[in-house]
Amino acid sequence: MTKKIQFKKIGTVSVFVLPAMIPLIVFWIYPILRTVYISFTDWDYMMPEYNFVGVQNFINLFHDSRFYDALWNTVVFCLGTLVPTIVLGLMLALLMQKAFKGSGIVKFILFSPWITPTVAISIVWVWIYDPDTGIANQILRFLHLPALEWINSSDTAMLAVIIVTIWKSLGYAMIFYLSALEKVPKELYEASALDGARGWQRFRDVTLPGISPTMFFLSIITMVNSLQAYDQIQILTQSYLEIKKF
Repeated sequence: MTKKIQFKKIGTVSVFVLPAMIPLIVFWIYPILRTVYISFTDWDYMMPEYNFVGVQNFINLFHDSRFYDALWNTVVFCLGTLVPTIVLGLMLALLMQKAFKGSGIVKFILFSPWITPTVAISIVWVWIYDPDTGIANQILRFLHLPALEWINSSDTAMLAVIIVTIWKSLGYAMIFYLSALEKVPKELYEASALDGARGWQRFRDVTLPGISPTMFFLSIITMVNSLQAYDQIQILTQSYLEIKKF
């Protein structure tokens, strides 16, 4: 009787879970397994015929210097976007924590890059980075700093893409931090004040521990987004060359 009830419960749960599992299996689990299988073949994604080559693709990969160059660039890009986004996003949240006249509009402006299509943002930044007429170099000249080639040079292209990615992600991080800051118990601040904690001590001992789950979440999300970044890199580094043709 007990086993019968258990099977009945499993069947009931399966009825509710199965509709959600079908798209998960079709659009996520199966493509992953299929990709793993293809990695052991010599398929060029064009011809219908292919052969199973085992681990030869991986052997070739680890013996290719371009793989290590790409891996290093990925690490630099990931860290270059992760740390500033987490730190600057928190600084923005602390500045915007207290409501003031027009704070809602300011928050929306800061958050708007995140909801704006990456393609549109990248095209705008192509013009900003133009070495001759772009705003970026005009600001540098105003500050009596040397102008940069930005996306027109391999020496500065990484910096240019990192700046765009950080700018796009700051508002997203700020919103999460604002929500986390509101949830830190006020009693902890009052208790720390009674203990004589001020300024940095309160931030270190109360605020940071209180928002650490959010900081961890944002770190993971930002890292994943950086590893998956493609649109802004492709458009920023290619659009300039296309524009110069005209």
